[in-house]
Amino acid sequence: MIKTFLMIAGLISFNSYAEISTAEKEALIDLYTQTDGEEWNNSWDLNTPVSTWYGITVKNDRVVKLNLFHNNLKGVLPSSIGELKNLMVLNLAFNQLTGELPSEISGLQNLVILKLEMNRLKGSLPENLGNMTALQELTAFNNFLSGEIPNSIGALKMLKTLNLSSNNFKGAIPSSLGKLDQLESLGLFENGLEGAMPSELGNLVKLKELVLANNHLKGAIPKEVGQLASLEIFQIQNNGFDSFEDINTFKGNSLLVFDFDEEKIETTMDFKDIKKYTTRMADTKFEDDTDN
Repeated sequence: MIKTFLMIAGLISFNSYAEISTAEKEALIDLYTQTDGEEWNNSWDLNTPVSTWYGITVKNDRVVKLNLFHNNLKGVLPSSIGELKNLMVLNLAFNQLTGELPSEISGLQNLVILKLEMNRLKGSLPENLGNMTALQELTAFNNFLSGEIPNSIGALKMLKTLNLSSNNFKGAIPSSLGKLDQLESLGLFENGLEGAMPSELGNLVKLKELVLANNHLKGAIPKEVGQLASLEIFQIQNNGFDSFEDINTFKGNSLLVFDFDEEKIETTMDFKDIKKYTTRMADTKFEDDTDN
């Protein structure tokens, strides 16, 4: 009788912890350990089922969502985060994460939303970022990320929002961004980006926000960009652009905000119905995205 009871108790205990794979649970514990989990605003009791842990969503015995927004994470992301292969949402925004992004994060091929903004991350974006083909939203503004934006980013064909503003990216804007034909918002404000604006950006027919202000870009605005009929916010001030000659036919019917260095550029365009907000950085949004 006692032996039977112990066996049943053991099975109950096993089942309560067998709701996700060992690899996934170990990856979560690594994250907890390496980011000072005991000091989180909402900590985890590691002796309880994973499905009860703050910010975790488990479906069909798989971790599909990890939302630790504004939760006082401090430290470096472990490479084992790549074991959370069923994740669809990873929101680590507004914390104090440091160090470089592990290349293993690019193995999260089911990820739809990746939010890393307002941390202290450094180093370059993983070269194999393009493997995350399900991504629809990638936001990493206000960090210390550097290097060039990888060309592989053009493989993220589902992407609707890309915000890499307020970092230390250098080099040219990759022309591969022109392949992101679902993109609605592109924010590269306040980096060290150089060279010309790629004409391929004119392929982004769904683009509503294009924010390139505060970089070292130069040359003429491509006429292809002037054909973006859906564009509502266009901010290019504090760069070295010297000509609007090719966009005098700007399809600005929907344009609400156009910020440019008016004193540097001669133009015959009529902007009387377009608002100029030189202090409005539309791409750097600090809203509480706790629903993601």
